[in-house]
Amino acid sequence: MRLFIKKCLMYLKGSDWVLLGLCCVASIYGIVAIASATSYSSSMSGSVTVQIAALLLGIIAYLFFSVIDLDIFAEQNRLLYLFCLVFIAMLYIWGRDDGTGNRAWMVIPYVGVSIQPSEVCKVIFIIVLAQEMTIRRDKLNSPVSILVFAALVIIIVGLYMDASNDAGSALTFLAIFVFLALGAGISFGWFLGGFAALCAAVPVLWSTGIIRDYMKNRILVVYDPAIDPMANNERYQMEQTQTALGSGKMFGQGYGNGKMTGSGSIPAQHTDCIFSVIGEELGFMGCMVVMIILAAIVIRCLYVGLKTPNFTNRLVCIGIAGMLMFQIIVNIGLNLGVLPVIGLTLPFFSYGGSSLVMTFAAMGIVSGIHKRPESDSSIRYVRPPISVKA
Repeated sequence: MRLFIKKCLMYLKGSDWVLLGLCCVASIYGIVAIASATSYSSSMSGSVTVQIAALLLGIIAYLFFSVIDLDIFAEQNRLLYLFCLVFIAMLYIWGRDDGTGNRAWMVIPYVGVSIQPSEVCKVIFIIVLAQEMTIRRDKLNSPVSILVFAALVIIIVGLYMDASNDAGSALTFLAIFVFLALGAGISFGWFLGGFAALCAAVPVLWSTGIIRDYMKNRILVVYDPAIDPMANNERYQMEQTQTALGSGKMFGQGYGNGKMTGSGSIPAQHTDCIFSVIGEELGFMGCMVVMIILAAIVIRCLYVGLKTPNFTNRLVCIGIAGMLMFQIIVNIGLNLGVLPVIGLTLPFFSYGGSSLVMTFAAMGIVSGIHKRPESDSSIRYVRPPISVKA
């Protein structure tokens, strides 16, 4: 047993314990907030137990991926991408409708465990796209390369939207691509072209009904105060979260003493709107602590990525940091009522077992990169030119 423990410690030597500590602090803070957010209902009493179990599994996932060489996975980028497509397609068969038409969750047959495929596929997609950009590093801005990158994104986003109707996670895939493209050094000209194409496409998508009515409402309520909150769920949610945050003032009403939290008046208060619960009970200072911890995690990911000379590893760290930043900005923005409600959870803080475990797994990948600051080996991924004999 002593030898086994010694070997385990040897394998874990060099792992990023600072990042693990930050993730655990954030998760414990989140569990404390979830305990208060679910205290009003006896049927939700098991949420804290599930989140604690997810935290323990997440720590195991973190340590596991800390000792795995990322290059082994990255070299199988095509198989990983195929896995993502198949995994998402399984929503057509086993996807569970939450009553709003959203089928983002899947119940695994014979096991009874619910899982959100997007949480798994987002992390894998980062590795796939980072590896593809490494392979095409010397011709990154060629039209063929841009077409390949765009195809990888469009196929997975289109399939996921059709299978799940979950716009939030679909936008996260797009955000990951943008952060990776910036990190890889793709020319701003391509971004301007893509933005122009998007601006031209939005009116068409809006008028033809491809953008569904409930999606339009989520956008309109942010800018149109005349919409009746009693006739629009999105307006009601926005006003409730704003009221909860405002009532907390500087130091909050006290943990467990939030009036709206205690009555369950905040929609999705243990998931999407956990930030409002913290704001009501712990005030502005409690929210600031949340943002400081999350900012420290993102900065740590970027620090590890910028320190490694390995191009693929650097992009993976940037992609993971970008994924977190996008979710943080969107979630806090919807709680403040300045961004549309698109159903993205606050990393580490919101309730969600698969989300927490996969976020820890992503942090474990960053820890593994921190552990192995090897020289840039991306040259082995560049396909050699074809020589023609005279």
